[in-house]
Amino acid sequence: MREPADLILYNANVLTLDPQRPTAELVATKGREIVFVGKNADLEQLKGQDTTLIDCEGKAIVPGFNDAHFHLLSFASSLLAVDLSPRNARSISDIEALIAKRAQNTPEGGWIRGAGYNEFYLLEKRHPDRRDLDEAAPHHPVKLTHRSGHACVLNSLALDRVGISIETPEPPGGFIEREPDTGEPNGLLFEMDSYIDRAIPPLSSGELREGLRVAIKECLSCGITSIQDATSHNGVDEWRLFERLKQEGELPIRAYIMIGAGEFSDILERGLFFGYGDDRLKIGAVKIVLDETAGRLRPPQDELNQLVLGAQRAGFQVAIHAIEEGAIEAAAIALEYACGESPSGTHRHRIEHCSVCTLKLLGRLRNVHATIVTHPSFIYYSGERYLATVPEHEQRWLYRIGSFLENGLMTAAGSDCPVAPNNPVYGIYSAVTRRAETGELILPSEGIAPIEALRMYTSNAAYASFDEGRKGSISIGRLADMVILDQDPTRVPVEEIKEIGVEKTIIGGKVVWEA
Repeated sequence: MREPADLILYNANVLTLDPQRPTAELVATKGREIVFVGKNADLEQLKGQDTTLIDCEGKAIVPGFNDAHFHLLSFASSLLAVDLSPRNARSISDIEALIAKRAQNTPEGGWIRGAGYNEFYLLEKRHPDRRDLDEAAPHHPVKLTHRSGHACVLNSLALDRVGISIETPEPPGGFIEREPDTGEPNGLLFEMDSYIDRAIPPLSSGELREGLRVAIKECLSCGITSIQDATSHNGVDEWRLFERLKQEGELPIRAYIMIGAGEFSDILERGLFFGYGDDRLKIGAVKIVLDETAGRLRPPQDELNQLVLGAQRAGFQVAIHAIEEGAIEAAAIALEYACGESPSGTHRHRIEHCSVCTLKLLGRLRNVHATIVTHPSFIYYSGERYLATVPEHEQRWLYRIGSFLENGLMTAAGSDCPVAPNNPVYGIYSAVTRRAETGELILPSEGIAPIEALRMYTSNAAYASFDEGRKGSISIGRLADMVILDQDPTRVPVEEIKEIGVEKTIIGGKVVWEA
């Protein structure tokens, strides 16, 4: 005789993402797992005296959303910073006013942080500089972080505190913008966060935990049950922090933590390995940042080849940040080299972003079985900027989600939060419609069906972290991570997808958030 279920969701429109049984009306869970998927008629044989019953009233149930490229600690920090996103700051004067307001409530000499500004959407169409920030807060060191996370602005006091002056040379991979007549730093720094963060007092433990509580609640309210943290400087300290959060019950979502390439040897020396952990928290890929911001490839091709090969030989997946065509080509070369030197059919190496991908590169990535992790919501939130700033000859290769899938590339999706908001329904909407927030279309021929977009945030994302046997579909034996939505994304008119709301978020068979 079957043991009674702990939780039964019935009278539902279940989109299982399981090809063996695509739809159902009822899901039953026991402990952390799904134990039955079937019809409403099965309800009586599954329930017991202590079973929790939820009548879904015909609403849609999908697997829990899995954000395949996230930055949890940065998101938490950004929620404590002054919000300078386009909805709050449309000009440098707006930024100055917001910083000046924060200065009034900050002890003199205390750091002020701002986050999310985007020069493209500012009236002046430029970055703020140190003089703008000096005027707003002359007695406080100020750091503003660009929406991309790859640039920041410091005022004069902050530059002095971190030791950047006219004599300071650019650190490897970084760039200090300077006044053309004097050579003095103007406050704008590119790819220098790791350099300056060593000199800035970190958030207190209390501040960070408060930010994390808010960040995690935001994730749960969007139906996100798993994240894959792609922070490039994650190391032993960050791993230990995540372990403590889990042990103390402050990490209800599941987390796959990538390790920065610079921290990889330390991780190995501590006896940690790929997949170390459990269903709640585990060590993931080696994150390698590859860029051409200074006009040359960093790291150089030979070094990149050896990084990928070393990680593969140690049993690790790699996740290569590659945006430009040249960077994606270098990533393809490195994957070809590693797979040639140490053949492995199970690496699932990832290309993160893969923004400008030509037809030739698609073929090379397919040949090395690369997994693509892309960001559909960038089309919605930054489409207007792409049309204005990306060279026309590159626009035809921009975020080619349809082509990724047509060419047999496993493609998962993430928000890159806090670079873009974390709500997956905007990513699903963008992948389907290819429409920017302003209404403009970006390569509409690359749009995909709603069910395929849903897969990128569920089953495909689970594959990207080697978790397809435990999550990503509503199937017997999978973890009971599910979301009840107020509308079915595969049935509503496509323009209404972005309006879909979350009714309940369920992790391990327990309701952890409800509207």
